[in-house]
Amino acid sequence: MPAAIRSPRLHALPAEMGPALTGFLDYIQVECGLADNTRSAYRGDLSRLGAFLADDGCPSWPDVSSEHIERFIRTEMAAGKSAASTARALAAIKMFCRFCVSQRILDTDPAEAIDPPKKWSRLPNTLAHEATQALLASPTAEQDTHWLRDRAILATLYATGMRASELAGLAHADVNAALGIVRVIGKGNKERIIPIATSVLELLDSYTALARPETGPDGPKPDKLFLSRSGRPLAREDIFRIVRKYVRRAGLYGSVSPHTLRHCFATQLLAGGADLRSVQEMLGHADIATTQIYTHVDASRLKAIHKKFHPRG
Repeated sequence: MPAAIRSPRLHALPAEMGPALTGFLDYIQVECGLADNTRSAYRGDLSRLGAFLADDGCPSWPDVSSEHIERFIRTEMAAGKSAASTARALAAIKMFCRFCVSQRILDTDPAEAIDPPKKWSRLPNTLAHEATQALLASPTAEQDTHWLRDRAILATLYATGMRASELAGLAHADVNAALGIVRVIGKGNKERIIPIATSVLELLDSYTALARPETGPDGPKPDKLFLSRSGRPLAREDIFRIVRKYVRRAGLYGSVSPHTLRHCFATQLLAGGADLRSVQEMLGHADIATTQIYTHVDASRLKAIHKKFHPRG
């Protein structure tokens, strides 16, 4: 089988490669402040690269060439990885190689001149207003033990555009009902402030007063806002599981996740006339180009602008 399309055997990372990878993962967490999910993804990408290199006759990082990396990228794409996943893997490799050069593990950067694969621009998946309202109302006292908590989770995701990991990390003290804002710690440990509706604040207050556990499993109540029945903070995966439960309950089809509610938040803001820079700040996007994709979603607003401002004969 040609080298460009063969798959590497699944085996442990060669011992010579372990220390550099461990040092890099510590570096991006401590020095760069990258999110745990990004660190985990980079670990997977670089572990697959290491396994591929060992299978390709390259058992140590100093022996890596640009040809090795290019073959790995082609193999990933031939195995069915999306252009977005492959681009992320190459970003991890480029960052790792720069780290290795700085640590004198590599003399030169073999990934410097490699271009990422082109990514298709995909429009975000959103819900119609009626579907969104059905989802938000799906937790009920008759059917769900944790209906107050779950309804507050869904409402907060939709009202703030938070990521699931950000919601899981939200502390009770991050919600300021008096000012009507919530403090969010996003990617790279960056802080942002998002306004939050009074109706959602009332839901959070009801959950806190009536359903939030009084103590954690080991005594004092955790500072995180959303807790399990035993008083443990919910994880990102728990937020996804809760959303999927009520997506099924509401009879919605397609891929609906916490990120879908984030997309709905952004498109609703733009439909209401919010400027792109403000939406960027509330979503926590580092680059406004990431936010601009939402301008392609709200066709009705574009038509209204065209009708109002375009001269017609």
